[in-house]
Amino acid sequence: MCGIVGVMNLDGAQVPSALLKKMTDIIAHRGPDGEGQYLDGATGLGHRRLSILDLSTAGAQPMEDDRGELVITYNGEVYNFGELRRELEGKGHRFHSRTDTEVVLHAYREWGTACLERFNGMFAFAIWDRRRRELFLARDRYGVKPLYYALQGKTFLFASEVKAFLPHPAFRAAISLPHLLEYFTFQNIFTDGTLFRGVTLLPPASWIRISAEGSLERRQYWDFEFREDARERGDAEYERELEGLIVRAVERQLVSDAEVGAYLSGGLDSGSITAIASRKRSPFYTFTVGFDLSSAAGLELGMDERAKAETLAGIFHTEQYEVVLKAGDMVRCLPKLVWHLEDLRVGQCYPNFYSSRLASKFVKSILSGTGGDELFAGYPWRYYRAVVNDDFDHYVEKYYKFWHRLIPNRHVKELFVPEVWREIQGLQTIDVFRKVLAGHGPVPSSPKEYVQQSLYFEAKTFLPGLLLMEDKLAMAHSLEARVPFLDNDLVDFSLGVPVRLKLRELEEVVRINENEVRSKKDLYFSQTRDGKMLLRKVLSSYVPAETVNQIKQGFSGPDASWFKGPSLEYVRSIVHDSSSAIYQFLRPDTTQKLVDEHLNGTTNRRLFIWSLLCFEEWCRQFLGAARSPA
Repeated sequence: MCGIVGVMNLDGAQVPSALLKKMTDIIAHRGPDGEGQYLDGATGLGHRRLSILDLSTAGAQPMEDDRGELVITYNGEVYNFGELRRELEGKGHRFHSRTDTEVVLHAYREWGTACLERFNGMFAFAIWDRRRRELFLARDRYGVKPLYYALQGKTFLFASEVKAFLPHPAFRAAISLPHLLEYFTFQNIFTDGTLFRGVTLLPPASWIRISAEGSLERRQYWDFEFREDARERGDAEYERELEGLIVRAVERQLVSDAEVGAYLSGGLDSGSITAIASRKRSPFYTFTVGFDLSSAAGLELGMDERAKAETLAGIFHTEQYEVVLKAGDMVRCLPKLVWHLEDLRVGQCYPNFYSSRLASKFVKSILSGTGGDELFAGYPWRYYRAVVNDDFDHYVEKYYKFWHRLIPNRHVKELFVPEVWREIQGLQTIDVFRKVLAGHGPVPSSPKEYVQQSLYFEAKTFLPGLLLMEDKLAMAHSLEARVPFLDNDLVDFSLGVPVRLKLRELEEVVRINENEVRSKKDLYFSQTRDGKMLLRKVLSSYVPAETVNQIKQGFSGPDASWFKGPSLEYVRSIVHDSSSAIYQFLRPDTTQKLVDEHLNGTTNRRLFIWSLLCFEEWCRQFLGAARSPA
């Protein structure tokens, strides 16, 4: 709902108010409804406000507690703040606003770091303790709200977005080569680093505390644990509990003093959220992105989901709005998209940019279906690749190869220019992959335990990437994205659901995986691309049967076709220009060869091409002299 920034000078130097304001203003898109700065000598906090709860000035930030001891700059929504407020009032705390911000502030005063375990919601915040002269920063369980920090000499910086560091003289944007390797392996970054050298993304479910003298402590306060319930329960009991939790989660996240809507793709997750929310709010707004398929081919001919979304909008009587994207729309939005995303993650996300822009014209908060797939096994074809293994190392090797979304290891040395390769040749991205799983519970020994391990891996890597992208591109348009499937109670329940209620016929998949030839495996996998079996069963009373039974489809445009057709000249203008910024780091011959394999129809490299285009923009904007395109 907001944007936060802060500076702490460890040498005791005064924070200049004008500098703090520049840092705050550069993320004004996150909060157009108000701004504020707080200065206490060597420490400064900044805030941009998007008013969602208590639209009055009583909710202005940075906010001090009634004793004048604690000051908070806060971004997010804690949906159970009402219950927490009543408990705190019973302990003698007094409140002067109706905001969750004030509840978070008093909860920290009452319970210290343990308050984080009580919050059900999405948040990133910083609290300055004036008595102890220390700064406390924290992030929500799942990483819905971003929070970056950097220690530059004697200056500690933090913000919702890295670009807030750019005005500070202690910060100079430079590339982190190890994370560039990570990105061009996974199209994501699995560690806590970023493409910006020296900038750390505070991991989900983590906090840090830094003293005025510079001592820094970092802790993780929660983690996913996919493990089946110890007590036996019948299927009907699981179904009843899940239904109640989903309804409660959606209703919790409808709390707002401003308009709320939902993305509507025509799929199960967004459709069920719309079904529940539209019963509670009227009018209820829904938003859909479609694609011009006139130049599409093959599987991409099925990527326009407008007809499915329109059917659901009609059933639930929503106020439905749509936008249709053409190939040129990707090119047009790329400079703004990269400026706002800045921390490059996951795949083609320009449809998210346009869906957020559309929704922002009508609402301030939007409900998203993100999280349903990761918790309830919505990508079976991924898990089936690694359910039969000789041992844990074998599992890591197989799953690691699958997550090579961009460049296989055999091409890595050829891709980077010699100067870059000398710096990164000792790094092994499989070690990065393995570290995600290190020390997480007992070593798997059965197919269902390997499925649980895969779910854990994706919840720790793929899901945070999706959430970061969704937040950045929504907030680019001053829109708050909410994720009902990541309600704490719903997540805690999902972790204990047996694999047999998430995936169909796992034992049959195991048999084929072991004994059948590749073509038959592929045929079977293509017929079992459903997953989320319990979720489908429960939501069948909320959405039509065709929605429940349809195959999972990602939110993407027909880019493989567009890159070979309408966008061909644009792609070539970047990739075949030796002066392009990417060639400071990548070898032109290898890059062009890999791209040409796509343009010639030899190999589908749409993800690689998208990443090249984004990286080119990133270099121009953050390493060059280009100004913000926003």
